[in-house]
Amino acid sequence: MPSSSRTRPMTPPTVWSARGRHRGPAARDDLLTALTRRDVSGDLDDFRERPDPDGSDATAFEARWRVAGQVTVRARLDLEESRGDGTVWTLVAEAEAPWDPRWPSPAALFWPEEDDAPWAHDAATGLPLGTVNLLPTDDKAVRRLLRDAVRDGGSIHVLVHEAMTTDERGRTPLAGMLPPGLRHRVVEHRAVPSQLRVVNYALRDLGPELPRGGAVVLPGTPAPSGYDPDDFTVRTVFLDGTEPAELIHAVTRYAALPHALPPGADATLTALREDWTLLTLEEQLERERELVRMYAEALDAMTRSRDLYREAAEEAHAALAAFRESADAVAALPPAPPADGPAPSPLQQLTRTFERLKASARVRKQAPAPGETAERPRENADR
Repeated sequence: MPSSSRTRPMTPPTVWSARGRHRGPAARDDLLTALTRRDVSGDLDDFRERPDPDGSDATAFEARWRVAGQVTVRARLDLEESRGDGTVWTLVAEAEAPWDPRWPSPAALFWPEEDDAPWAHDAATGLPLGTVNLLPTDDKAVRRLLRDAVRDGGSIHVLVHEAMTTDERGRTPLAGMLPPGLRHRVVEHRAVPSQLRVVNYALRDLGPELPRGGAVVLPGTPAPSGYDPDDFTVRTVFLDGTEPAELIHAVTRYAALPHALPPGADATLTALREDWTLLTLEEQLERERELVRMYAEALDAMTRSRDLYREAAEEAHAALAAFRESADAVAALPPAPPADGPAPSPLQQLTRTFERLKASARVRKQAPAPGETAERPRENADR
């Protein structure tokens, strides 16, 4: 089963996304023609061509419409730089409710609906959407095609094996039987009876196996969470023009699995949410109110910061003035008399104090007692 080392963001449940290739020279003109027609008919509420910052032709388009009566859908389509094999387009639509596959396909609102439309090609393989695509006859080309089919992840690739050569009824495209929201996301591949072994050899690293006369929904890269090849393998598909209910059910269940956004769709979704300019009058009023609220909060924060700065400055000036007054008072005091010698250390002072105490004790010891002094003259007189 294929996997990717680089994890892409998951598709939100309210989002429809697709990625395709316009094989003609005038992708922008086709978009403007279709969007203008849809706007006039009332299928769209409004649309806008986003001017490119460098002044070149626009590469982004916005549109807004409603589904199921009240659910608003906002969509954005981005065009990549044209190359030799056409222009790659990425379309992301987001609704105000979880996406219902029975809603109209956003691709059918942005692009003109016509047979062999140049815009309706798969981005990875270049194969047309909405039709039956026979596998190449070369074995290497088959392996390369199936590898490319699961590499991109922008489309749902369905592989059907024809157990026997079919007529025109057996070549009825599957897309026309799918819900509208899936018709421009499915690429149908057909293997003729002799290609079963070649196909399964090419699928050996992908996980699923194509049954004889059956069909399988191929995993993308990375494979969606919950994908089990057996759950999306149909053992028998009757190619007689009747509706293949089991295969339609498998495709619908696969589309409902959690999928990663196609390459580049995450940037388109971010621009849709953060750089949306197609606003209603109510939305414009709400945005202006939000800007006023933000500006008021910023002004209030600036005012508080200014007041705090002013208080701090006043306190600093007061402290400086007090310091200067103290310095002036100290400078006005008379100078202290000079000392004769260096001031004695505390140890010297303590030593001198002990010496004075010792001297005082010696003097008291040598002095006669008062009684002894009075008796000595009497003794001398008797003699």
